[in-house]
Formats: sequence, structure tokens, C-alpha cells
Amino acid sequence: MYPSVKAVVPQDDYLLYITFNNDETGVLDMKPYLDFGIFTRIKDDASFKKVAVAFDTIEWESGADLDPEFVYEKCKRNSA
Repeated sequence: MYPSVKAVVPQDDYLLYITFNNDETGVLDMKPYLDFGIFTRIKDDASFKKVAVAFDTIEWESGADLDPEFVYEKCKRNSA
């Protein structure tokens, strides 16, 4: 089972600083996904910054969200 997202902080250049419930932290680069499907809705900076933790993962006001397994696997993690 994958760790849940505990906190998310949007950064410049479409990066997300993420804290997981196992106390690992990491950075998720969203740039590679912004030209696909629902993620085109978060291409502008104001929309991108409206990210929040929802259930065990992250989502945006626009309705875009990510699978928690995807977030954990794609995050460049730092050990606590």
C-alpha cells in the first residue's frame, strides 16, 4: 500500500512539495502532464496554485486530481 498525501505546497515552475503520512517528503514536477486532458486546466499559475489535499491524494479546484500511487511513484523523495 502506498503512503497517503498529508500536505501539499505549490511551488514556482509547476512543482509541488509533498509530505506523505510516512514522513517522507518530495517534489512532484507537473510540467510533463500539463498538455494532457484535464491537466490543461491547471496550466495557468493561478489555477495551479489552487491545489489541496483531498482524501489521500491531491486535487485542484478545476477537478483535476492524481492517483496517490502515481504521486508517490513520481515524486522525487527525500528521506525524513
